[in-house]
Amino acid sequence: MPEQLQPLNRRELIRKLRNAGFDGPYPGGKHSCMIKGKHKIIVPNPHRGDIGVVLIRKIVNQLKLTSEEWNNL
Repeated sequence: MPEQLQPLNRRELIRKLRNAGFDGPYPGGKHSCMIKGKHKIIVPNPHRGDIGVVLIRKIVNQLKLTSEEWNNL
């Protein structure tokens, strides 16, 4: 059975993206972004709760990673 994604707070999300080779976060329009070469990932704004699994799944899919690879970052 594949590993499940877990909700993360913004700080943990940024740490994982940095481990994946992204730089930033850089300020943008309404949201900040992180960049790796020509790839750009939009990072959710800070808020009280964790970032939900649905949004984490979308980010993982943009990175073309499996859940297991993401959890190992």
